[in-house]
This record gives sequence, structure tokens and C-alpha cells, in this order.
Amino acid sequence: MSAQPLAQPLAEAAASVASPAHPLAQQLGHPLAASAASLVQSVDWLAVAPPLIAAVVALGVLVADLFLPESRKNVLGWISIAGLAAAALMLLPLLDGDRATFCLTGNGTGTGAGPGPVTGAPRACSYAADHFTLVIQLLVLGGALLAALLSITALDDDRRRVPSGEFWFLLLSATAGAALLPAARDLATLIVALEVASLPAFALVGIRHGDRRSAEAALKFFLSSVTATAVSLMGVSFVYASTGTLYLTQVAQRLPDTPGQLHTLAQTGVVLTLIGFAFKTAAVPFHFWVPDTYVGAPLPVAAYLSVVGKAVGFSGLILVTVVAFPSYADVWGPALAVLAALTMTVGNVGALRQQATRARSAVRLLAWSSVGQAGYLLVPIAAAGYAKDAQKAIGSTVAYALMYAAVNLGAFAVAAVVGRGRAGNRISDYRGLYATNPVTALLMAFFLLCLAGLPPGVIGLFAKVTVFSAAVGAGLGWLAVVMAVNVVIALFYYLQWTALLFRAPEGETVRHRIPAPLTAAIALAGVAGVALSGAPQLVLRFAATGLF
Repeated sequence: MSAQPLAQPLAEAAASVASPAHPLAQQLGHPLAASAASLVQSVDWLAVAPPLIAAVVALGVLVADLFLPESRKNVLGWISIAGLAAAALMLLPLLDGDRATFCLTGNGTGTGAGPGPVTGAPRACSYAADHFTLVIQLLVLGGALLAALLSITALDDDRRRVPSGEFWFLLLSATAGAALLPAARDLATLIVALEVASLPAFALVGIRHGDRRSAEAALKFFLSSVTATAVSLMGVSFVYASTGTLYLTQVAQRLPDTPGQLHTLAQTGVVLTLIGFAFKTAAVPFHFWVPDTYVGAPLPVAAYLSVVGKAVGFSGLILVTVVAFPSYADVWGPALAVLAALTMTVGNVGALRQQATRARSAVRLLAWSSVGQAGYLLVPIAAAGYAKDAQKAIGSTVAYALMYAAVNLGAFAVAAVVGRGRAGNRISDYRGLYATNPVTALLMAFFLLCLAGLPPGVIGLFAKVTVFSAAVGAGLGWLAVVMAVNVVIALFYYLQWTALLFRAPEGETVRHRIPAPLTAAIALAGVAGVALSGAPQLVLRFAATGLF
């Protein structure tokens, strides 16, 4: 018997029951109609534009790669740069106020539906374009743009082993996920964004064909990240089972009132979620993948991971601690303080032990240095667990991250210049750089002094002062002392490298020719560092402004 004769009367019956004129619907207060209406929302396309543009351009590059001849594949790089610039420019219209979309409607906890400026009480939304989101998205898109400029030259030099179409697609896809993550306001979106940012990064690390070191680095990165994701997912599932919601604001409201029989489950979920994000931030003892991954990856990918990858981990950690788990501050505050002390110490000691004549020692030192810098970034987040004004403490992390992003990308750009002439990219290869490339040497010295926190790198000094003040203000005097000791340790290897730039060169001097994209990347990083050093209040303002 055919189902066709039954389909029409069943559909008509369902429609009549859902109709407001039907007696049953009137008796129940139109539940079906109300439910259908609550599921229909408009999307604030302006709020979601930055990650959306990056994703659309990624798909466009992938399709264009099928039709472009090999001789014109370099066009894909410039299309990607234009897409990243357009995504960054879309942050400007969002500066007029906080916006949110994909919110609960109807009888939910939220106060209304639809996109637009957020007013009144906080709503339960999946996507929010607030101050915190815009600052991190600026960091992500700006960092990806500088990494893309580095990549154009690297792909031209290594065209036979790196497929350009796949490279640009993966870079843009990872950037789209990284730009989505700070806007995520529910745990499901947070995990999805984290994976969209991470999965393409595995392939980027191992994208060089026939490079055994690159494949090994990708495998280590993959295994550590998969472990972190599995732990995070288990933690999120426990939190959901305890609270019955995935929205960060609702999780924060319901966690303190968890029933007694679910209290242990909730505690376990919080701890596992924090452990998962600690992997992503490369906090000790979850840092083991960083040095080998940075050394094995193409240099632009290492630069991208050192800034954008770090921003992904720290923004996710901030969201789960300060927004979702404030009632467990007595758990994650002390834990992050200990992690911060261990991370900065292990990172700086590892950087101090690098031998100047070892192959790729320059990149390896920057990798260990990034671990040490991650420790500094953890200090204000730990302080937020103790401080009365948690947002001000988080502002110190954001301010430090902006400084670190600009100068660290500049250091990687100079490393790319030296690596073109000296494939080993040893620290000793930088000896006498001032004699052959004086402007490049001066900028490299400026970047290193910013990372060390010494004048004329004023922004580095001020960023460290904000982190110190966050620790002292929260009563973490012992952590401030540990940080002071580590700053002294870092001064030694940063100043040692800086002095090497101005020493007399040994043997025949090699002048490094700098292609236009590399010149642009170094210039942009230098301008950003000098501008911020000239007006450090631009960064310090984030430490005093509410982010959420």
C-alpha cells in the first residue's frame, strides 16, 4: 500500500492542531506555534562577519586552486591576505557597542531574541561580539595577516614541497576557528571553534612533503592536541550533566547550586576542562610538544602558532574560568598560580640552555621563550581567582598578549630573513647582522628588548608592570617574586642575542636580500611595537576597562 494517500491528511491534521484557531491549540496556549516561533531567529551578520569572511575566503581559495595553473598559484596568497585584511576591517563597525546573536528566546533565561546591541541583563547567547571578543579577534587576524606575509616568501622558496592551495586553505580555516573562539559563549561552540582552529594547524605543521622532521613535529602536535580535546570534552560533558546547560552564563549561575549527588561530578568536570585548556596554552607540564613542533614546522607556521595558537588557548581558558566557573575560583586560582610559576621557570631555563652553534637554535630559543611568556600570561588569570575585580586582572593578560603578538611576530620575521641565507638558522648566524642589514638588526634588537622588558622597548616594560601589579594586587606576592627572578633569567639570553647582532662578523659577510612581503611584515611589526611603546596607555587601557 502506498504511503502517498496517507501523507496529505496527516500533514493537514498536524497543521490544523498547530493553528491558533484549533481548540486544542487555544487550550494549550499555542505551544506548537510558540515553539516554532522561538526557533526562528535572524542572524546578526555584522557580528559574525570577521570569522565568516575568513571561512568564505578559505573555501574560495580552495576552489580557485583547482582552476589556476601552477605558475599563477601565488595569486592565492594575495587573495588570502586581502581576505584577512577585510575580516580585520569588519571589526571597526562593531566598536559602537556589544552585540550578540544565536541567543535563547521565548521562556528561556535570556531577555530577548534577535541580534543587535545587548541591553539589560546578560542573555544566554552562543556568540557575543563584546570588548574582549574584538580585542582577541584583532590579535588573531592581525597575527594571521603577518604570518601570511611571511608565508608568501616561504612558499616561493619552497614551492616544490609545499602545495600553496592547501596551505592557504588550512591557514584561513585555522584563522576562522581562532577568530570564532573568543566570541563563543557556550561550551559546545567553544569546543567546535577550538577544533576548527587546531585541526588545520596539524596539517600546516606537517605540510612539507618529504620532510621527516616536519612529519614528526606534526605527529607530536596531533597527539598532544587530541589528548587535550578528549580531556576537555569529558570535562564539558560532566559540566553539562551537572548543570543541564551549555551556556557559560547559565553554567556560572547553576554550578553553585548543583545537587549534592552531582557535586563530585561537577568538580571533576571543572578540573578536566581546565586541564584540557592547559594543554592548549602550553603550560608546564603540557608544554613538551612546543620546541619540536616549532622547529619542525615551516617558519611562518611556527610564528602563527606562537601568537595565534597561544591566543586561542588563553582566550578559551579565560572564558571557562572567569565567565563559566567563577564559583570555583578557589580551585582554579591556586592551580593556575602554580602552573604560571612552573611554566615561566621551565620556559626561561630551557631558553637559557640553548647553544648558539646548534642547528635551528634561534627558532628553538624562541620556542622556549614562548613557553616562558605563557607563564607570564597565566599570572593575571590566576590573580583573577583572588582579586575582587577579575576583569581588570584579565585585562592585564590581554594587554600583555597584544605586546607579545607584535614583537614576537617581528622576531620570527627577522628569523625568516636570516634563514634565507643561513639554512641552519643558528643564533651564531646573527653575529654581525648590523654590518650587513643595519635596519633589520636594529628592529631585531628592539623586538628582543621588548620581550625582555627593557627600554627602548617601553611597551614590554609596561606590559610586565601590569602583570606584576595584577599579582601583587591579588595578594600573590610569592608569584611576583618568581616572576621577577624569571625576568632576570630572560634578560641574560635576550641581551646575549642582542649583543651578538652588533659584534664584528666572522668570515665573509653575507647580505640578506629581503623580499617585499618580508619587508612589509617586519615593518608592520616594528611600527606596531614603536607605536605602542610611544603610547603605552593604549594597551594599559585594556587593563582598566571591563572586557565582558
